[in-house]
Amino acid sequence: MEGSSDSSSIGEAVSGRGQHLPEEDDLFYIPERRPPLDLGVAPMDISQWLHVRQALSPPLSYGAMTSDDDLGLMDEEDESSTRMQLNRSDSFSSCCTFDSDDSEDRMREMKSKEEDVAEMTTAPGLGSEPTGPAHPSLTVEFTLKAICDTFGRLPSDDLKAVKMLLRKRYPRSFNTPPDHMDTLDLVDRLLQCFGLQGSLQTAETLLAEIGQKKAEAYLQTLCIRNEVRHDLCETLRRTYGEVCEDSPQQEQKRPFDDVFADLHITSTCDNGPNIEHEVMQIEKLDSNQDAGKRLSTKDILSSERMEQVHRRLAVLIGVAGSGKSMAVRRLILDWVDRRAHQHVAFLFPVPFRELKQFEGSEVSLLQIIQTLYPETRKLRDKDYRDCKMMFVFDGLDEFSKELDFQNTRLLSDYADSADLNVLVVNLLRERLYYSSLFLVTSRPQVNAYVPWDTIYDEIELRGFCTPEKDEYFRKRFREPDQAARVIAHINSVRTLRIMCHLPLFCSLVANEYERVFREGGVRAELPRSLTCVYTELLLTLARHHRRFRAPEWSPDEQKGFLMKLGALAFQMLERGQFKISKCDWKEAGLSDTEAVINSGLCTQYITKPFVLEHVKVLSFIHPTVQEYLAALYAYLSFRDLKKNVFENQGKHSLRRLPGPSVMELYRCAVDRSLLCEDGRLDLFLRFLFGMATAANLERLRPFCTPSVPSASFVKDATALLRKKIGETPASGRRSNLQHCLEELGVPATQAAS
Repeated sequence: MEGSSDSSSIGEAVSGRGQHLPEEDDLFYIPERRPPLDLGVAPMDISQWLHVRQALSPPLSYGAMTSDDDLGLMDEEDESSTRMQLNRSDSFSSCCTFDSDDSEDRMREMKSKEEDVAEMTTAPGLGSEPTGPAHPSLTVEFTLKAICDTFGRLPSDDLKAVKMLLRKRYPRSFNTPPDHMDTLDLVDRLLQCFGLQGSLQTAETLLAEIGQKKAEAYLQTLCIRNEVRHDLCETLRRTYGEVCEDSPQQEQKRPFDDVFADLHITSTCDNGPNIEHEVMQIEKLDSNQDAGKRLSTKDILSSERMEQVHRRLAVLIGVAGSGKSMAVRRLILDWVDRRAHQHVAFLFPVPFRELKQFEGSEVSLLQIIQTLYPETRKLRDKDYRDCKMMFVFDGLDEFSKELDFQNTRLLSDYADSADLNVLVVNLLRERLYYSSLFLVTSRPQVNAYVPWDTIYDEIELRGFCTPEKDEYFRKRFREPDQAARVIAHINSVRTLRIMCHLPLFCSLVANEYERVFREGGVRAELPRSLTCVYTELLLTLARHHRRFRAPEWSPDEQKGFLMKLGALAFQMLERGQFKISKCDWKEAGLSDTEAVINSGLCTQYITKPFVLEHVKVLSFIHPTVQEYLAALYAYLSFRDLKKNVFENQGKHSLRRLPGPSVMELYRCAVDRSLLCEDGRLDLFLRFLFGMATAANLERLRPFCTPSVPSASFVKDATALLRKKIGETPASGRRSNLQHCLEELGVPATQAAS
């Protein structure tokens, strides 16, 4: 209608007003003129119109569409923005415009539905509708990229042949000359005409017709891998997408993002334990001169980092409770949600805890993957060899077998079956999958866990930094006022604040405060004592978590180990020592494997006092853990052995006294603590007073024979502390004695008075 004036109405443009019609008259149906209807003043009755809507315009971007978008047949050129689409149950859709002057309409007719169907049923491979629903992985984005990628691999002559075939079979939909239609336009038109399944089916058939069997197989491979990735992501999202807090009362799971706070990962290792202390200034224990670069889980084995370090194996080291499994969850979900590691086609978490089911039998890595993730059975040998994969082995410290890198036979194929120990050794040698990436997480190991000739990227997880501690509690306590109270309270107890660098410790503190709120109401006073929380930490590490790493101990065996470890802790504390060489450790008759790996109460790292000298040393995971274990040793020695650790062992005075009072131990401990002006026994003294409370003794039942605390203990201990507070002139010394009152359960206001 190029001849119509700008002032003409839309109705005039369509009706033509008697003007000469173009040669495409056969596309239009012009009804005979009939008298105008007298509709009167009543509104037009549209009660029989089941659906009236403006016709959808072509999508601006396929990236914004989903697999649910309507991709039915659309007219190529005649998409008027003024068109209205009317659907009735007894008629096909029609397009019409209304003449605003005389209510007469001239309707432009599309080709009849029968003609449309006739053209569509001639589609290659589409003689019938696709059987069954489309796989949920089939999206517009994938379909567009897959077909574009496949067509982009064709020689120019073959691509032109595809275009000519489409133009020959569907002249109305593909009427653009082949030279004027690029690959994106071609696939765009395929999607509009045939939808998602139809486009893939049509593309495969066209490729077969022009003899491009390899391209056809390539497109089919893309579809298979896409389906497997989708199903794998759904499995991983169900497994790792929700977490249940450690609280036994909290059975309802929460989305992972609702509880996760960023973790501090550093590019350097052998950093030693966190040595921040409420009272003492502890000299740096490690010898690292470089603080290292801070990393996130997105940086681990990322394409950018691999360009820097050129290593396919990464080992994430962290002490017990530092959040290694949470870091693994974050990495997995970031891959699932396409936030990171998209250079990896498939990501397979293989926790060592899950590998235990394969002990005692020969198995291949392929069988393990297919057992843990049955959806991978669709993958072919070619997929495993061509695709870049990432394997995440969480918890090497839970693998109890010896890793013999010298005498274990070598495997060369992921389908080779072998004993599980042989399989793990070969994985740590970076064999089996030469194009894949491997992430291993572990507590600090006391023996070699990677062959000496293997180059790997070793990084360390340090837990939470200060901002992340607050973030954790804000997420854990959903009520903002309650979260603010908890954060303010923790900040007022500096040792709690420091120890919350361990996510596990944060969880234990939160569990305790949730119990207080549940039993005492939202305004209940939060406890300031430390001992019970540290006892919970001991129970969690040395009992609950230990069962995944070693056979269960009897109470006597457990107590014997803790007494030996506590005795060493006390001796080191008296000397102001917070690390010990591995040689001296063995002389104490302690198992480093038990202390570092199984119970997780200690850590091992390497110091370099001189350029060419490397010394393996051990420390407790925090100085306050050393002080707690020393107090536990002192208390149990007196209670069970009638031994006062502060007395000259040659006197054995308490052994000769019938039923010596426990207050004798506490008087000696207070006097010794006041003599140490550097405060080395301050936290020890607090823990010692908290040890004998009823609440703490109840928690210690799994470790030692239960005992009934003296009914007068709290009263006698309070009197002793108040007496010493009055006799002590130094304010710093008095302050610590007041903290000891808090460990006994004396309210802070009374303890300060």
